[in-house]
Amino acid sequence: MTFSEQPATVKRYETAGPSVAKPGSGSPAIAPESRSLCEPYLRIENIHKTFGKFVALKDIYLDVYPGEFVCLLGPSGCGKTTLLRIISGLETQTQGRIFQDGQDVSHLPASTRDFGIVFQSYALFPNLTAQQNVAYGLQNQRLPRTQITTRVNELLDMVGLAGMGHKYPAQLSGGQQQRVALARALALSPGLLLLDEPLSALDAQVRVKLRSEIANLQRRLGITTVMVTHDQAEALAMADRIVVMNRGYIAQIGTPRTIYQNPSTPFVANFIGVMNFLNGTVEAENIVRCGNIVLHTPHNTVPIGQAVVIAIRPEDMRVVSDLPSDHDLPNRVEAEVISTEFLGAGYRLELTLSGNARQPITLEISANRARNMGIDALETLSIQLPPDMIRVFPAEQ
Repeated sequence: MTFSEQPATVKRYETAGPSVAKPGSGSPAIAPESRSLCEPYLRIENIHKTFGKFVALKDIYLDVYPGEFVCLLGPSGCGKTTLLRIISGLETQTQGRIFQDGQDVSHLPASTRDFGIVFQSYALFPNLTAQQNVAYGLQNQRLPRTQITTRVNELLDMVGLAGMGHKYPAQLSGGQQQRVALARALALSPGLLLLDEPLSALDAQVRVKLRSEIANLQRRLGITTVMVTHDQAEALAMADRIVVMNRGYIAQIGTPRTIYQNPSTPFVANFIGVMNFLNGTVEAENIVRCGNIVLHTPHNTVPIGQAVVIAIRPEDMRVVSDLPSDHDLPNRVEAEVISTEFLGAGYRLELTLSGNARQPITLEISANRARNMGIDALETLSIQLPPDMIRVFPAEQ
Protein backbone atom coordinates (compact mmCIF):
# COMPACT_ATOMS: atom_id res chain seq x y z
CA MET A 1 0.00 0.00 0.00
CA THR A 2 1.36 3.41 -1.01
CA PHE A 3 0.46 6.58 0.82
CA SER A 4 1.00 9.99 -0.81
CA GLU A 5 -0.76 12.13 1.72
CA GLN A 6 -1.30 15.82 2.16
CA PRO A 7 0.49 17.22 5.21
CA ALA A 8 -0.94 16.39 8.60
CA THR A 9 -1.92 19.09 11.02
CA VAL A 10 1.16 19.62 13.17
CA LYS A 11 1.52 22.07 16.03
CA ARG A 12 3.69 24.94 14.86
CA TYR A 13 5.89 24.72 17.92
CA GLU A 14 5.98 21.15 19.20
CA THR A 15 7.17 21.08 22.81
CA ALA A 16 6.53 17.53 23.92
CA GLY A 17 9.64 15.49 24.51
CA PRO A 18 12.07 14.04 27.01
CA SER A 19 14.21 15.87 29.49
CA VAL A 20 17.18 17.74 28.08
CA ALA A 21 20.24 19.39 29.53
CA LYS A 22 21.87 22.72 28.91
CA PRO A 23 24.60 22.36 26.27
CA GLY A 24 27.96 21.42 27.66
CA SER A 25 26.95 22.18 31.22
CA GLY A 26 26.28 18.81 32.80
CA SER A 27 23.42 20.62 34.53
CA PRO A 28 20.14 18.91 35.45
CA ALA A 29 17.82 18.20 32.56
CA ILE A 30 14.86 20.38 31.70
CA ALA A 31 11.68 18.43 32.42
CA PRO A 32 9.08 18.22 29.61
CA GLU A 33 6.49 20.05 31.70
CA SER A 34 8.90 22.98 32.06
CA ARG A 35 9.43 23.36 28.32
CA SER A 36 6.98 26.26 28.12
CA LEU A 37 9.28 28.17 30.48
CA CYS A 38 12.41 27.29 28.49
CA GLU A 39 13.46 29.15 25.37
CA PRO A 40 14.29 26.90 22.41
CA TYR A 41 17.94 26.88 21.41
CA LEU A 42 16.97 26.54 17.75
CA ARG A 43 13.73 27.92 16.31
CA ILE A 44 12.69 27.24 12.72
CA GLU A 45 9.88 29.57 11.73
CA ASN A 46 7.75 29.29 8.57
CA ILE A 47 10.56 27.99 6.36
CA HIS A 48 9.79 27.61 2.66
CA LYS A 49 12.25 26.57 -0.03
CA THR A 50 11.69 26.36 -3.76
CA PHE A 51 14.01 25.37 -6.60
CA GLY A 52 12.36 26.95 -9.63
CA LYS A 53 8.81 25.57 -9.61
CA PHE A 54 9.70 22.67 -7.33
CA VAL A 55 8.65 23.14 -3.70
CA ALA A 56 11.27 21.45 -1.50
CA LEU A 57 10.00 22.74 1.86
CA LYS A 58 6.74 24.35 2.85
CA ASP A 59 5.47 25.77 6.14
CA ILE A 60 8.17 24.27 8.38
CA TYR A 61 7.95 25.17 12.07
CA LEU A 62 10.13 23.46 14.67
CA ASP A 63 11.59 24.23 18.08
CA VAL A 64 14.68 22.36 19.28
CA TYR A 65 15.47 22.75 22.97
CA PRO A 66 18.86 23.03 24.72
CA GLY A 67 20.64 19.68 24.78
CA GLU A 68 17.97 17.92 22.72
CA PHE A 69 18.71 15.30 20.04
CA VAL A 70 16.25 15.68 17.16
CA CYS A 71 16.18 13.44 14.08
CA LEU A 72 14.81 14.60 10.73
CA LEU A 73 13.48 11.36 9.26
CA GLY A 74 11.86 10.65 5.94
CA PRO A 75 12.20 9.06 2.51
CA SER A 76 14.55 10.36 -0.18
CA GLY A 77 13.40 13.70 -1.53
CA CYS A 78 11.30 14.63 1.50
CA GLY A 79 13.33 17.79 2.20
CA LYS A 80 15.22 16.72 5.33
CA THR A 81 18.71 17.41 3.95
CA THR A 82 17.59 20.71 2.47
CA LEU A 83 16.29 21.74 5.89
CA LEU A 84 19.59 20.79 7.54
CA ARG A 85 21.52 22.80 4.95
CA ILE A 86 19.29 25.81 5.61
CA ILE A 87 19.92 25.49 9.35
CA SER A 88 23.66 25.49 8.68
CA GLY A 89 23.58 28.36 6.20
CA LEU A 90 24.85 26.18 3.35
CA GLU A 91 21.49 26.77 1.64
CA THR A 92 19.30 29.88 1.73
CA GLN A 93 15.58 29.63 2.46
CA THR A 94 13.09 31.23 0.09
CA GLN A 95 11.01 32.40 3.03
CA GLY A 96 11.08 32.18 6.81
CA ARG A 97 13.50 32.73 9.68
CA ILE A 98 15.89 30.74 11.85
CA PHE A 99 16.87 31.68 15.38
CA GLN A 100 19.80 30.14 17.24
CA ASP A 101 20.31 30.90 20.91
CA GLY A 102 17.97 33.87 20.60
CA GLN A 103 19.77 35.39 17.60
CA ASP A 104 18.24 35.70 14.14
CA VAL A 105 20.74 33.86 11.93
CA SER A 106 18.44 33.60 8.92
CA HIS A 107 20.79 35.42 6.56
CA LEU A 108 24.15 34.87 8.21
CA PRO A 109 26.73 32.95 6.14
CA ALA A 110 27.66 29.48 7.32
CA SER A 111 31.12 30.66 8.35
CA THR A 112 29.70 32.93 11.05
CA ARG A 113 27.16 30.49 12.52
CA ASP A 114 27.86 28.50 15.66
CA PHE A 115 27.69 24.85 14.61
CA GLY A 116 29.77 21.78 13.90
CA ILE A 117 28.76 19.42 11.11
CA VAL A 118 29.50 15.79 10.22
CA PHE A 119 28.83 14.63 6.67
CA GLN A 120 28.05 11.18 5.32
CA SER A 121 31.29 11.25 3.30
CA TYR A 122 33.49 12.13 6.34
CA ALA A 123 35.08 15.01 4.33
CA LEU A 124 38.49 14.50 5.96
CA PHE A 125 41.66 15.95 4.47
CA PRO A 126 43.47 12.86 3.09
CA ASN A 127 46.91 14.48 3.39
CA LEU A 128 46.47 15.27 7.09
CA THR A 129 46.67 12.87 10.02
CA ALA A 130 43.71 12.32 12.31
CA GLN A 131 45.28 14.70 14.80
CA GLN A 132 45.83 17.37 12.14
CA ASN A 133 42.27 17.00 10.84
CA VAL A 134 40.84 17.56 14.30
CA ALA A 135 43.20 20.48 14.92
CA TYR A 136 42.37 22.25 11.66
CA GLY A 137 39.66 24.54 13.02
CA LEU A 138 41.59 25.22 16.21
CA GLN A 139 44.64 26.32 14.23
CA ASN A 140 42.50 28.77 12.28
CA GLN A 141 41.59 30.31 15.63
CA ARG A 142 45.31 30.92 16.23
CA LEU A 143 45.24 29.25 19.63
CA PRO A 144 48.49 28.35 21.43
CA ARG A 145 50.02 25.08 20.18
CA THR A 146 49.96 23.47 23.64
CA GLN A 147 46.28 24.29 24.02
CA ILE A 148 45.52 22.81 20.60
CA THR A 149 47.44 19.61 21.39
CA THR A 150 45.64 19.20 24.70
CA ARG A 151 42.23 19.75 23.10
CA VAL A 152 42.90 17.38 20.19
CA ASN A 153 44.10 14.58 22.48
CA GLU A 154 41.05 15.10 24.67
CA LEU A 155 38.73 14.84 21.67
CA LEU A 156 40.42 11.77 20.19
CA ASP A 157 40.18 10.07 23.56
CA MET A 158 36.53 11.09 23.80
CA VAL A 159 35.67 9.37 20.50
CA GLY A 160 37.72 6.25 21.25
CA LEU A 161 40.78 7.02 19.11
CA ALA A 162 43.41 7.64 21.78
CA GLY A 163 46.88 6.85 20.41
CA MET A 164 45.71 6.90 16.77
CA GLY A 165 46.21 10.58 16.03
CA HIS A 166 49.28 9.90 13.86
CA LYS A 167 47.33 7.83 11.32
CA TYR A 168 46.08 9.15 7.99
CA PRO A 169 42.44 8.67 6.88
CA ALA A 170 43.45 5.90 4.44
CA GLN A 171 44.88 3.94 7.38
CA LEU A 172 41.59 4.11 9.31
CA SER A 173 38.40 2.12 8.95
CA GLY A 174 35.15 3.83 7.96
CA GLY A 175 33.98 3.91 11.55
CA GLN A 176 37.27 5.38 12.72
CA GLN A 177 37.18 8.05 10.01
CA GLN A 178 33.69 9.05 11.10
CA ARG A 179 34.92 9.32 14.68
CA VAL A 180 37.64 11.71 13.48
CA ALA A 181 35.00 13.74 11.64
CA LEU A 182 32.90 13.88 14.82
CA ALA A 183 35.89 14.99 16.91
CA ARG A 184 36.65 17.71 14.36
CA ALA A 185 33.04 18.93 14.48
CA LEU A 186 33.24 19.19 18.28
CA ALA A 187 36.68 20.82 18.39
CA LEU A 188 35.46 24.41 18.71
CA SER A 189 32.77 23.48 21.28
CA PRO A 190 29.87 24.55 19.05
CA GLY A 191 26.44 25.22 20.46
CA LEU A 192 24.81 23.13 17.72
CA LEU A 193 25.86 19.80 16.20
CA LEU A 194 24.50 18.87 12.76
CA LEU A 195 24.75 15.30 11.49
CA ASP A 196 23.99 14.63 7.82
CA GLU A 197 23.37 10.87 7.57
CA PRO A 198 26.69 10.22 9.34
CA LEU A 199 26.31 6.44 9.53
CA SER A 200 24.84 5.51 6.14
CA ALA A 201 28.22 4.68 4.54
CA LEU A 202 29.15 2.18 7.27
CA ASP A 203 28.44 -1.54 7.45
CA ALA A 204 25.61 -2.75 9.66
CA GLN A 205 27.57 -3.83 12.76
CA VAL A 206 29.72 -0.69 12.84
CA ARG A 207 26.63 1.45 12.29
CA VAL A 208 24.83 -0.01 15.31
CA LYS A 209 27.90 0.39 17.54
CA LEU A 210 28.66 3.94 16.42
CA ARG A 211 25.07 5.16 16.73
CA SER A 212 25.12 4.11 20.38
CA GLU A 213 28.45 5.87 20.93
CA ILE A 214 27.25 9.09 19.28
CA ALA A 215 24.02 9.12 21.29
CA ASN A 216 25.88 8.53 24.56
CA LEU A 217 28.45 11.22 23.74
CA GLN A 218 25.73 13.71 22.83
CA ARG A 219 23.95 13.14 26.13
CA ARG A 220 27.21 13.40 28.06
CA LEU A 221 28.12 16.70 26.40
CA GLY A 222 24.57 18.04 26.41
CA ILE A 223 25.03 19.55 22.95
CA THR A 224 21.91 20.44 20.97
CA THR A 225 21.90 18.10 17.96
CA VAL A 226 19.94 17.77 14.73
CA MET A 227 20.53 14.66 12.62
CA VAL A 228 19.24 13.73 9.18
CA THR A 229 18.58 10.05 8.51
CA HIS A 230 16.38 7.81 6.41
CA ASP A 231 17.07 4.88 8.76
CA GLN A 232 14.10 4.32 11.09
CA ALA A 233 16.11 2.22 13.54
CA GLU A 234 18.70 5.00 13.91
CA ALA A 235 16.04 7.58 14.64
CA LEU A 236 14.19 5.37 17.12
CA ALA A 237 17.41 4.45 18.95
CA MET A 238 19.11 7.85 19.06
CA ALA A 239 16.57 10.66 19.10
CA ASP A 240 14.79 12.46 21.90
CA ARG A 241 12.24 13.52 19.31
CA ILE A 242 11.67 12.55 15.69
CA VAL A 243 10.44 14.88 12.94
CA VAL A 244 8.87 12.72 10.22
CA MET A 245 8.92 14.52 6.87
CA ASN A 246 7.19 13.78 3.58
CA ARG A 247 7.20 15.77 0.34
CA GLY A 248 8.50 18.92 1.97
CA TYR A 249 6.07 18.90 4.88
CA ILE A 250 6.30 17.80 8.50
CA ALA A 251 3.98 14.82 8.90
CA GLN A 252 4.44 14.30 12.65
CA ILE A 253 6.68 15.37 15.53
CA GLY A 254 7.02 13.28 18.68
CA THR A 255 9.11 11.02 20.84
CA PRO A 256 10.22 7.72 19.26
CA ARG A 257 7.63 5.84 21.31
CA THR A 258 4.83 8.22 20.31
CA ILE A 259 5.76 8.09 16.64
CA TYR A 260 5.88 4.29 16.67
CA GLN A 261 2.86 3.54 18.84
CA ASN A 262 0.58 6.45 17.86
CA PRO A 263 1.28 7.44 14.25
CA SER A 264 -0.88 10.37 13.19
CA THR A 265 -1.34 9.35 9.55
CA PRO A 266 -1.14 6.22 7.39
CA PHE A 267 2.10 7.53 5.87
CA VAL A 268 3.81 7.75 9.27
CA ALA A 269 2.40 4.36 10.26
CA ASN A 270 3.69 2.80 7.05
CA PHE A 271 7.09 4.52 7.09
CA ILE A 272 8.04 3.74 10.70
CA GLY A 273 8.44 0.00 11.18
CA VAL A 274 6.17 -2.60 9.57
CA MET A 275 2.42 -2.09 9.56
CA ASN A 276 -0.59 -4.11 8.38
CA PHE A 277 -3.44 -2.21 6.73
CA LEU A 278 -7.02 -3.34 6.12
CA ASN A 279 -9.71 -1.37 4.32
CA GLY A 280 -13.06 -1.13 6.03
CA THR A 281 -16.14 0.90 6.91
CA VAL A 282 -17.28 2.26 10.27
CA GLU A 283 -20.43 0.22 10.94
CA ALA A 284 -21.27 1.50 14.43
CA GLU A 285 -19.61 3.33 17.28
CA ASN A 286 -16.20 1.67 17.81
CA ILE A 287 -17.07 -1.04 15.25
CA VAL A 288 -15.36 -1.39 11.86
CA ARG A 289 -16.29 -3.97 9.21
CA CYS A 290 -13.52 -5.26 6.94
CA GLY A 291 -15.19 -7.57 4.43
CA ASN A 292 -16.92 -10.23 6.54
CA ILE A 293 -14.80 -9.41 9.60
CA VAL A 294 -16.19 -7.19 12.35
CA LEU A 295 -13.59 -5.56 14.58
CA HIS A 296 -13.89 -3.64 17.84
CA THR A 297 -11.88 -0.42 17.53
CA PRO A 298 -12.06 1.69 20.72
CA HIS A 299 -9.65 4.33 19.37
CA ASN A 300 -11.85 5.14 16.36
CA THR A 301 -13.02 8.74 15.94
CA VAL A 302 -14.22 8.46 12.32
CA PRO A 303 -18.00 8.95 11.86
CA ILE A 304 -20.31 6.01 11.16
CA GLY A 305 -20.62 5.10 7.49
CA GLN A 306 -17.25 6.43 6.40
CA ALA A 307 -14.53 4.38 4.72
CA VAL A 308 -11.44 3.81 6.85
CA VAL A 309 -8.06 2.14 6.88
CA ILE A 310 -7.22 0.20 10.04
CA ALA A 311 -3.61 -0.40 11.01
CA ILE A 312 -1.98 -2.90 13.35
CA ARG A 313 1.66 -3.93 13.71
CA PRO A 314 2.70 -7.56 13.10
CA GLU A 315 4.14 -7.92 16.61
CA ASP A 316 0.93 -6.63 18.23
CA MET A 317 -1.25 -9.50 17.03
CA ARG A 318 -1.61 -12.63 19.17
CA VAL A 319 -1.83 -16.30 18.26
CA VAL A 320 -4.77 -17.75 20.22
CA SER A 321 -5.16 -21.17 18.61
CA ASP A 322 -4.69 -22.82 22.01
CA LEU A 323 -7.78 -21.10 23.43
CA PRO A 324 -11.24 -22.70 22.95
CA SER A 325 -13.34 -21.19 20.16
CA ASP A 326 -16.07 -20.17 22.63
CA HIS A 327 -13.57 -18.18 24.71
CA ASP A 328 -14.78 -14.58 25.01
CA LEU A 329 -12.06 -12.84 23.03
CA PRO A 330 -12.72 -9.69 20.97
CA ASN A 331 -11.39 -9.54 17.41
CA ARG A 332 -10.59 -13.24 17.16
CA VAL A 333 -10.14 -14.21 13.51
CA GLU A 334 -9.31 -17.43 11.70
CA ALA A 335 -6.40 -17.17 9.27
CA GLU A 336 -4.72 -19.25 6.58
CA VAL A 337 -0.92 -19.38 6.48
CA ILE A 338 0.38 -18.42 3.04
CA SER A 339 4.11 -18.42 3.80
CA THR A 340 6.63 -18.33 6.64
CA GLU A 341 9.91 -16.43 6.80
CA PHE A 342 12.65 -17.28 9.30
CA LEU A 343 14.21 -14.13 10.82
CA GLY A 344 16.62 -15.70 13.28
CA ALA A 345 15.07 -14.62 16.57
CA GLY A 346 11.59 -15.21 15.23
CA TYR A 347 9.32 -15.86 12.28
CA ARG A 348 7.21 -13.67 10.04
CA LEU A 349 4.04 -15.30 8.76
CA GLU A 350 2.02 -14.05 5.81
CA LEU A 351 -1.66 -14.71 6.40
CA THR A 352 -5.04 -14.24 4.80
CA LEU A 353 -7.94 -13.64 7.14
CA SER A 354 -11.11 -15.69 6.81
CA GLY A 355 -13.66 -13.44 5.13
CA ASN A 356 -11.05 -11.00 3.84
CA ALA A 357 -8.77 -13.02 1.55
CA ARG A 358 -7.91 -10.09 -0.72
CA GLN A 359 -5.90 -8.26 1.96
CA PRO A 360 -2.98 -10.38 3.27
CA ILE A 361 -1.35 -9.40 6.55
CA THR A 362 1.83 -10.38 8.38
CA LEU A 363 2.28 -11.70 11.91
CA GLU A 364 5.55 -11.88 13.85
CA ILE A 365 6.16 -14.45 16.59
CA SER A 366 9.20 -15.57 18.57
CA ALA A 367 11.21 -18.59 17.44
CA ASN A 368 10.34 -20.38 20.68
CA ARG A 369 6.61 -19.88 20.15
CA ALA A 370 6.93 -20.96 16.53
CA ARG A 371 8.64 -24.23 17.53
CA ASN A 372 5.93 -24.98 20.07
CA MET A 373 3.28 -24.39 17.41
CA GLY A 374 4.97 -26.70 14.88
CA ILE A 375 5.45 -23.84 12.45
CA ASP A 376 6.60 -25.96 9.49
CA ALA A 377 3.37 -27.95 9.32
CA LEU A 378 1.06 -25.04 10.12
CA GLU A 379 -1.72 -24.32 7.61
CA THR A 380 -4.29 -22.41 9.67
CA LEU A 381 -4.37 -20.65 13.02
CA SER A 382 -6.51 -18.39 15.15
CA ILE A 383 -5.24 -14.89 15.86
CA GLN A 384 -6.44 -11.90 17.81
CA LEU A 385 -6.20 -8.28 16.74
CA PRO A 386 -6.18 -6.67 20.20
CA PRO A 387 -8.60 -3.71 20.13
CA ASP A 388 -6.18 -1.38 21.94
CA MET A 389 -3.50 -2.03 19.30
CA ILE A 390 -5.64 -1.02 16.31
CA ARG A 391 -5.37 2.46 14.81
CA VAL A 392 -8.14 3.79 12.54
CA PHE A 393 -7.56 6.41 9.82
CA PRO A 394 -10.00 8.02 7.38
CA ALA A 395 -9.56 6.34 4.00
CA GLU A 396 -8.95 9.65 2.21
CA GLN A 397 -6.01 10.48 4.51
